[in-house]
Amino acid sequence: MKLIRPLPGIIDFNMLFSSMSKIKPHPPFSTVISLYRQLFFLGLRPDLYSLNILANCYCRLNFVDLGFSVLANIIKLGFQPDIVTFTTLINGFIHSNQFEKAVPLLDKILKLGLQPTLVTYGSMFKGLCRSGDNAGALKLLINMESYGHFMPNVVIYSTIIDSLCKDQLLPQALLLFKEMKVKGISPDVFTYTTLIRGMLTLGQQKEAQQMLTEMLRNNITPDIQTYSMLIDMYCKDGKVGEAWDIFEYMTKTDLAPNIITYSALLDGYCLHGEMDEAEKLMDLMVENGCKPNVVTYNSLINGYCKSKKIDKALGLLQEMHFNGLAPNVITYNTLIDALCKDNQLKLAHQFFKEMEAHGLKPDVITWNSLLDGMCKNAQIDEAIATMKEIETTGVVPDTFTYCILMDGLCEAKRLTEAVDIFTSLPAKCLQPDVFSYNIIVKGYCKEGLLDEATKLVKEMEDNGCSPDECTYNTIIKGYLYGKDISKALELVSTMRIKGFAADAYAASLFLSFITDHAVSDSDKALLRKYFEI
Repeated sequence: MKLIRPLPGIIDFNMLFSSMSKIKPHPPFSTVISLYRQLFFLGLRPDLYSLNILANCYCRLNFVDLGFSVLANIIKLGFQPDIVTFTTLINGFIHSNQFEKAVPLLDKILKLGLQPTLVTYGSMFKGLCRSGDNAGALKLLINMESYGHFMPNVVIYSTIIDSLCKDQLLPQALLLFKEMKVKGISPDVFTYTTLIRGMLTLGQQKEAQQMLTEMLRNNITPDIQTYSMLIDMYCKDGKVGEAWDIFEYMTKTDLAPNIITYSALLDGYCLHGEMDEAEKLMDLMVENGCKPNVVTYNSLINGYCKSKKIDKALGLLQEMHFNGLAPNVITYNTLIDALCKDNQLKLAHQFFKEMEAHGLKPDVITWNSLLDGMCKNAQIDEAIATMKEIETTGVVPDTFTYCILMDGLCEAKRLTEAVDIFTSLPAKCLQPDVFSYNIIVKGYCKEGLLDEATKLVKEMEDNGCSPDECTYNTIIKGYLYGKDISKALELVSTMRIKGFAADAYAASLFLSFITDHAVSDSDKALLRKYFEI
């Protein structure tokens, strides 16, 4: 174009730059800016359209300030900025997460007498919803109609409905859904899929099914995202058979499953230990030209680990390497945890080193698995040393990390050290939970320190942490081991008031005392009366 004589006009160059700016998925905005600058050397005077393209390129690259410098240039050259110019700048603010600057700009547009387009409003709604300002989006929706510029379309309504559903404000989303239908705006597949997802998130499966039925009744065909979501819902609910039925129905409608669909169904089979079915699905997936990814392999590895088939899981890790897929932190965490639970600590440590060698940083889950393995194998000193190592890596231990170590110390009869860790939790900005309290209560009971255990249970309640069934069963068994039957029965009464029940072991201990010669007749009578034997 530069070599053509006479030189093509600015309109021809605008067509080129406009097309380049729309190339998906990564428009070459920097290249457009570079080429645009060459127009000056060619002696071509830009027009408003070309300047708007330039402003858009700067804004999409997050250089909104340079977009405003283009606005200044537009005015300097004697052009009148139009709604496209201002919409471009608004979109720039939103794209660069500066939404607080977009709202005042829209007000200025209205004061200038310019009429916002649906694109302008679409950008504003996108920004409001992305920033979580649902109230602002609903207010703008009302204002948009009152200004009389445009009626909101299905895209705008769906954007707000999607935001409300993501914030679990389903009733408000359904009201808006009803409103759009009353106004004659037909919901599309995105609207329905968004609502179905919102219902599933809140566990409203029946309502989700009804929404799907309405969608089909209105001749709106579910897309791959809708089907994948439903399959994932049924799998997580343990209804893998129903998930497979949906999968089969989808394929019969000539809709090809994608990697997300396959992964959801595969994960369902793996979570429920149906590894044969998972393998068949994997074969079908490959046969249909859908290449397994890291998520797919992670599901299979997790399934084999839970099925105690660690060798098969390790085989899949090698297969990943062979297929050019790099295992991630989840892959290694799954394997390390399974190996630790299988008492293969040496191999777990090897994978830990391999993980680091591949540039993957172990997270708190990785360290927790190793700590648990050490404690379960009575390697308490090694576990304490590991805890010190964790604190130097930048990984922040969570309450569960300390619980693992406390439990290990209690089992090793090092109660004092466990209590020291427990009392230090608030200083580490960690609030003791019922699980951590139960560990120390159990530790006190094992050492026969029942007064301390009872005192700690009272402390739990004072700190707003309600004792659970495990707490009561633990301390009841402590009193039974100490043959304080009346105190144990007193706690059983407290448990019943709170809706808890003694576990099988505690119940068997009570019954064993009825025939125990070392138990006094008065205690036996108390037991018979209590259990009505």
